[in-house]
Amino acid sequence: MTSNASVMRPQAQVIWITGLSGAGKSTVATALAERLRQQQPVVLLDGDRLRSLFDAVDPSAANHGREVRLNLALRYARLCAMLAESGVTVVIATISMFHEVHDWNRRHLPGYLEVYLKVPLDELRRRDPKGIYARHAAGELQHVAGLDLLVDEPRDPHLLLCGSADSAPQQFVDQIVQRLSQEQRP
Repeated sequence: MTSNASVMRPQAQVIWITGLSGAGKSTVATALAERLRQQQPVVLLDGDRLRSLFDAVDPSAANHGREVRLNLALRYARLCAMLAESGVTVVIATISMFHEVHDWNRRHLPGYLEVYLKVPLDELRRRDPKGIYARHAAGELQHVAGLDLLVDEPRDPHLLLCGSADSAPQQFVDQIVQRLSQEQRP
């Protein structure tokens, strides 16, 4: 007969992957979630999908400035808290670069790990998977995080991953998993 005390489950946690558009957040988060699911229940949240879930305004709309984005980011954080309280690990990929959000996360999210994918602007413009930087340069898009919308670069992320044209998402996933295993050691 086995007791419940002898069954070890990984502790729920929130892995918050942040960076500007095109930094590779969604790619890294998806690969990380797949890897972690081999050992524990994981929920993957993506900023683009969350924005549509919360029926947020179109990013090209004039009112999609700092206040709207900050409120959305705080909603994402509260959702992460609720999911983690139910015992799942949450991997979230979102720009949400606000000191208020990162501070709230550190106070309220279990096992919070802040991962900052820092990629030079020239590389982000080269990648531009959604055409955001090109549309901004053409004057078709306003309120682009990191360009005409100021963001707060994370002050002290738990993990800073610097990207370049040569960066492989799997290397970032390996570094995150390594950091997570360090945090779980007694």
